Amino acid sequence: MPTLLVVTASPRGERSVSRALTTFFCELWSGHHPEDRILLRDVGHHPVPHVTEPWVVGSFAPPDAQTPESKAAIAVSDSLVDEFISADRYVFGVPMFNFNVPSNFKAYIDQLVRPGRTFGVGPAGFEGLVKGKKALFITAKGGSYSLGSPTAEMNFLEPYLRTIFGFMGVTDVEFVAAENLNRGDDAARLSKERAENALRELAAAW
Repeated sequence: MPTLLVVTASPRGERSVSRALTTFFCELWSGHHPEDRILLRDVGHHPVPHVTEPWVVGSFAPPDAQTPESKAAIAVSDSLVDEFISADRYVFGVPMFNFNVPSNFKAYIDQLVRPGRTFGVGPAGFEGLVKGKKALFITAKGGSYSLGSPTAEMNFLEPYLRTIFGFMGVTDVEFVAAENLNRGDDAARLSKERAENALRELAAAW
């Protein structure tokens, strides 16, 4: 049974546009793929731990150097990585905070990026180990940061996500953005409608 892992990162509830659009896509996806399993992880309301010294020991130290604290810390990461690797496709609902991802989503990413699990190092350098997957990033932004806009150079969210997930081997990615959400009701409504139309097309063809 194919698995779609859906991760939401907004700390908001009903006011979150990224959450609303992610839910909208999942409903569409279920209609097109009723046999698929949808696995939900909400790091916005239920954050994962940040990396700590015991986590570093758990990730890099040999078995005889492990402590009860390091084993407990890395066990969280092991569970998240297992979940990530086992999924066939990903949907990430991510708002832009200060031109990049929220800190809770960064903490989630830091739990995933693991040597020997999601990336390796060989004669040719770094190699992503999570291959053959597809990812959809549904983003929400208060302003406009698309290519050609005056503030495009301030958009660190999409370049970062492309880079870090590509580093782990996930290079087949799609982005759907709702922008101008703080530019008045008409601008926000139009952007949401465009995002919903794009998601309808993806749910049918992705």
